[in-house]
Amino acid sequence: MLVVGAGQMGAGIAQVVAASGRRVSLHDAAPGAVERGLETMRKSLTKLAEKGGPDPDGVLARVEPVDDLVPSELMVEAVVEDLAVKEDVFRRADERLPAEAVLASNTSSIPIASLAAATARPDRVIGMHFFNPVPVLKLVEIVRGRETSDETAEAVTELARELGKTPAVANDFPGFVSNRILMPYINEAVWALHDGVAEAEAIDTIAKLGFAHPMGPLALADLIGLDTCVAIMNVLREGLEDDRYTPCPLLEELVSAGKLGRKSGHGFYIY
Repeated sequence: MLVVGAGQMGAGIAQVVAASGRRVSLHDAAPGAVERGLETMRKSLTKLAEKGGPDPDGVLARVEPVDDLVPSELMVEAVVEDLAVKEDVFRRADERLPAEAVLASNTSSIPIASLAAATARPDRVIGMHFFNPVPVLKLVEIVRGRETSDETAEAVTELARELGKTPAVANDFPGFVSNRILMPYINEAVWALHDGVAEAEAIDTIAKLGFAHPMGPLALADLIGLDTCVAIMNVLREGLEDDRYTPCPLLEELVSAGKLGRKSGHGFYIY
């Protein structure tokens, strides 16, 4: 398998694949990104090993850093949530990977049809949306494009099961299922903070204890990345032509200030 993108999601996907006993090639065009991804994986695996998980060295030995896209039966793209960047990856993958290879995207909102259009194999393009943190959360949202074949969908769904995940199939629509529900929830929590209804900790405590959620919406937004939340909301607003998905001004202000959540050390909370 080839994983493109060694950030938070890509590193997590590569870790899960390698932990299943498979070999995985990991590529990221950004200098030093693969090395940082490997270090993230080692920290994660070390914590899991303390709880009876696999040997970190054994898992990491199955991850091969590569300088470019290499032949593989399956590519999972996990780069930044930007259509142009993802289209470029799919265009190059279509040129370099075998004709029978499946091209999957970890996108959380961008239409699969747009990515498929960048290739000559739309029947072999599919969404494989993992959730963060990938090694812990079980769900994989399998997103079928209009031209995705039954064979492709069945193969990717079975792979998700083999990786120890629970697949759920959705059709190609802005935000799919998960973010169409999640983003308005997060955005409304930001509005509550913006309007002075309550402080961040109180909002999250009410959501956690009142709704039996493991994490409050503002802490979750910090984990996802506030810039990613804004990008997803904009895709939803444009794709559904519905202003309900317009990001709260406070969310956009934080992103403009470089306060992106956990990855920058500062979002709704300081890390």
